[in-house]
Amino acid sequence: MSEWIVDISESDFEQSVVERSKHVPIIVDFWAPWCGPCRTLSPLLERLANEHAGAFILAKVNVDRNPNLAAAFGVRSIPMVLGLREGRVVAEFVGALPESEVREFLTRVLPSASDQLARRGQQLYGEGRASEAEAAFRQALELDARCDRALLGLAALLADRRADREALDLLDRVAPTSPVRQDADRLAAEIRIRQVGGTDETALRAKLSANPSDIETRFALAQTLAANGRYDEALREYLEIVTRDRNFRDDAARRAMLDVFELLGPGNELAERYRSELAKVLFR
Repeated sequence: MSEWIVDISESDFEQSVVERSKHVPIIVDFWAPWCGPCRTLSPLLERLANEHAGAFILAKVNVDRNPNLAAAFGVRSIPMVLGLREGRVVAEFVGALPESEVREFLTRVLPSASDQLARRGQQLYGEGRASEAEAAFRQALELDARCDRALLGLAALLADRRADREALDLLDRVAPTSPVRQDADRLAAEIRIRQVGGTDETALRAKLSANPSDIETRFALAQTLAANGRYDEALREYLEIVTRDRNFRDDAARRAMLDVFELLGPGNELAERYRSELAKVLFR
């Protein structure tokens, strides 16, 4: 046993495996003392864990002591091995494979060179070293044009510089199933909302007061409020537009509301309230 090999139980699996895999890859070995193939595979996995010296954590789960955990993962035969990264299973196998195949399995779980560069870029950007971060992100994308973490990191950097078009193009390339897709959607929503700011709110309110049926002015006001972070007021105006004319600008008000919901994030009380109000209008 070593610092890179840990015994896991049902009580600490969520924290020690799922959550920890968001920071370092986790290899889960479902085994039992009576299992002959396990006595072949487990020493190999332990040796590889020590050889990689922290590149991944080997989490050992005794199925006899943790039957509910084994059942939750559909373990019907052991040894069964899972590879987790970013909080989800990315590879698995059953049985005592030869060392060459176990090493190949690890290549599917451990971060690639592009992933490592992307993480380095995130660290550099967090330290305020933007030029070095950009170089790391772009190098990662040269190695793998689909490296989602590099796409997101470079987009965030460019968005801070107000290079919005390039940032949005990068965010569009993030895979729909990527663990960072939600972060990409939130950043894209933030950019789109910010782009519409800058209009004189006082003038818009005066114009709308004179003609409450002026949907163009109401939409401009809603956009300005959203760009200034006044989401409650913005959502109220967007909802009024949807109520008055659902086809305005090809559903622009509803789409703007969805951007604000995305920016506010899941479970936000304001977003949930207006999501419910929007549904009432759309499906009445």
